[in-house]
Amino acid sequence: MPHSASAHPSPQASGPEPATGAVRLGRIRLRDFRNFERLECELPAEGVMILGSNGAGKTNLLEAVYYLEVFRSFRGASDRELVRFGQEVFRVEATVEGPRGERTIAAAYSAAERRKQVEVDRREVSRLSDAIGGLGAVVFSLEDVEIVRGSPSGRRRFMDILLSLVEPGYVDALGKYRSVLSQRNEALKGGADRAQLEAWSAGLIEVGARVMEARARWVAGRAAAFDHYHSRIAGGARGVLGYRPSLGAPAGRAAAASDDEASAEGRPPSRAAWAEAFRAALERTRERERRRGVTVVGPHRDELAFTAQVGGEEERDLRTYGSGGQQRTAALALRLAEADTLRERLGREPVYLLDDVFAELDRERSGRLLQLLEEGRSGQVVLTSPKPSEVRLRGGLDVWRLRDGRLES
Repeated sequence: MPHSASAHPSPQASGPEPATGAVRLGRIRLRDFRNFERLECELPAEGVMILGSNGAGKTNLLEAVYYLEVFRSFRGASDRELVRFGQEVFRVEATVEGPRGERTIAAAYSAAERRKQVEVDRREVSRLSDAIGGLGAVVFSLEDVEIVRGSPSGRRRFMDILLSLVEPGYVDALGKYRSVLSQRNEALKGGADRAQLEAWSAGLIEVGARVMEARARWVAGRAAAFDHYHSRIAGGARGVLGYRPSLGAPAGRAAAASDDEASAEGRPPSRAAWAEAFRAALERTRERERRRGVTVVGPHRDELAFTAQVGGEEERDLRTYGSGGQQRTAALALRLAEADTLRERLGREPVYLLDDVFAELDRERSGRLLQLLEEGRSGQVVLTSPKPSEVRLRGGLDVWRLRDGRLES
């Protein structure tokens, strides 16, 4: 089994200030997860580079670790797909060492019972929302480029996962919104009258405003960081992160809860303003809803927008006009902004899971990303790669090799 090694000092530069504490992902145990029959290892405090050919299970291992953060696959796979072929149950478990001592987080899924069980310190939790975010990790993946160039649902999924980790009450509000939305759509399909629809609309507006307010506040708070990271990785090109709600943003002064709020530069609209804007949008689209039989505005149709200077010209939408390299740069900047969010919310460093992120970057972008990861970031790193590379993080991490679901030092 691979053994721990002494930590290397991490360089400090002009990046984020080091967090006041850190967590260390310690012992990991997997059983019948993806291609792993059994796996047990103790991660070095500084981190590790895991080498392996395609199909060896490198991404599966990071997927298992991040599963303990959100209890779902970061690749969008169903729980059933995570169970090793021919088996019925998987289990993942890890010890997490932090400023408050050591904790154990575990999750298991039974395909036969279609049941997921989550434990914290050997005790089953009744609600997943009580255990989400217990690890404190951010994952960088080659598939992140799909957040930028893929469908709007992928961008909403990014926002929802992150805000579920850092925004108290968000996951419950989102779940309630989806439930009320489903019932309201059924009412529309059934030809409900206006009074019946208004009853469903009231509940939809209440939780929908909560969701939109949180999304808008996060984007407004991270736009400058996104621009900074994008510019650093791209070698100077400005990047813009924007929130595009389907119902349109509440108007300036009408969006404020008070005169002081209205005059606060860059302050996002209040929850009350979002509720009023949502109510007006539902009224405006009432006839279209009846024709289509679905709710046509709301958080379920929102967008996260990425724009940057393309080809030396004016800023353009990266989904439509960006090259693969430009889209990947935006995705990396987004993940760095996510890591900052976790640092501030948790008051400590997250664990950095880097899934072959340097493979499709040119030498210049790789060097700039590496520098950003070194500057003020001391969190534990688990980095995967198909082969040894010139990437040396923190002077060189321990190297493990993965073959057919088995780790070798």
